[in-house]
Amino acid sequence: MRRRIVTLTVLAAVLATVLFGLPLAVGAERYFAEDARAELQQAAESAALSAADELFGHQQPLTLPDAGEQTRVALYSPDGRLQVGEGPALADRAVRAAAGDGRLINGSDEDSLVVAVPVADRGKVVGVVRAVTSDREVLLRTVLTWLTMAGLALFAVLVAWLVSHVIAGKLSRPLEELSGAARRLGDGDFSVRPAPAGVPEIDSVATSMGTTAQRLGQLVARERAFSANASHQLRTPLAGLRLHLELALDDPEQDPDAALRSSVEAADRLERTIDDLLLLARAGGPVTAPADVPDLLAELREGWNGLLTAQGRRLEVHAGGTVRPNASVATLRQVLTVLLDNATTHGAGTVTMTARDADGALAIDVADEGRGVPPGRDPFVQRGESSGHGIGLALARGLAEAAGGRLRLSRATPPMFTLLLPVADEQPG
Repeated sequence: MRRRIVTLTVLAAVLATVLFGLPLAVGAERYFAEDARAELQQAAESAALSAADELFGHQQPLTLPDAGEQTRVALYSPDGRLQVGEGPALADRAVRAAAGDGRLINGSDEDSLVVAVPVADRGKVVGVVRAVTSDREVLLRTVLTWLTMAGLALFAVLVAWLVSHVIAGKLSRPLEELSGAARRLGDGDFSVRPAPAGVPEIDSVATSMGTTAQRLGQLVARERAFSANASHQLRTPLAGLRLHLELALDDPEQDPDAALRSSVEAADRLERTIDDLLLLARAGGPVTAPADVPDLLAELREGWNGLLTAQGRRLEVHAGGTVRPNASVATLRQVLTVLLDNATTHGAGTVTMTARDADGALAIDVADEGRGVPPGRDPFVQRGESSGHGIGLALARGLAEAAGGRLRLSRATPPMFTLLLPVADEQPG
């Protein structure tokens, strides 16, 4: 790009110089020629005045004033004979024309400029003054002027070349940085933020690229979070389905229909979990359709009771609150699933889930009889663990906050987590 800018700028400078310089060069040549003719004519007229005084006064011998080193002056008789001065012995065409017409004649003779001025007495030509100078002086002055103009033109083109290099650097450098940023963005570096270049058009592209990189980074982060969340949330229903199948295999005398029904119900819960995760991922946030809390708690009790029973533990559900939260079933189900999974994996004894009205908000407590959270440890900090503390609780808190609620550890030992959600504007009558 730099070469293109420099080449175009230099070509434009050369074209402008040629278009401006050619007429000026022609005008300079004509000016010098006319100036030389004017000087020659002035010298001829001065000599004619001097010769007239001598001719009218019959002064002998005739003399002519000095016209300079480059000019030769001569006086001719009307019949074309040289009387005095430097010139051919017989009159040339310019002298004959001046003698015949009685007017000043400008002409040229090979490499010379010629001026013939008639000397008249009472309308009769009594002599002709001829002044001649070489046109080499005109040519020399013209050539020197042309060389000066050519030097100035070359200097102008050189300046244009230097300026174009500076401009090309200022324009190409931010574009090269944009190209590098685009390559890094293509390689997965979503932190690229091109610096402003001071050129509005380039800055607009840089801003758009920075915005695009930020959006792509957010999109990839959401996709990665969805993958992590999905793997965490699908583990529990898969474990329930596996448990039902293993129980059916361990007890051949068990009714196969009951085992199949339990497996189908576990598969249905797995499908609901997948639907919830996809819905939350597509929405980019919670769906605020009020959830039916008693029905949801009953569904969770049915799904988790088997896992806890297999560990010799119990699940108690108390649906005392009848208010509907301003949160979707998908959001509420996933948050409570994380809390139940945390209590099942890291807790001990009976797991209790209680829904209650907390002064205009819905509060759901999930507690167990385990040792709880160690002092100084934040259970909501994601540590990359596959279960329990970390990714699950961080996900649950994020979903709760997206729904306008809060999730907190209300008691460390024995542990109890409390989910607070705002109440929907319209409550069932």
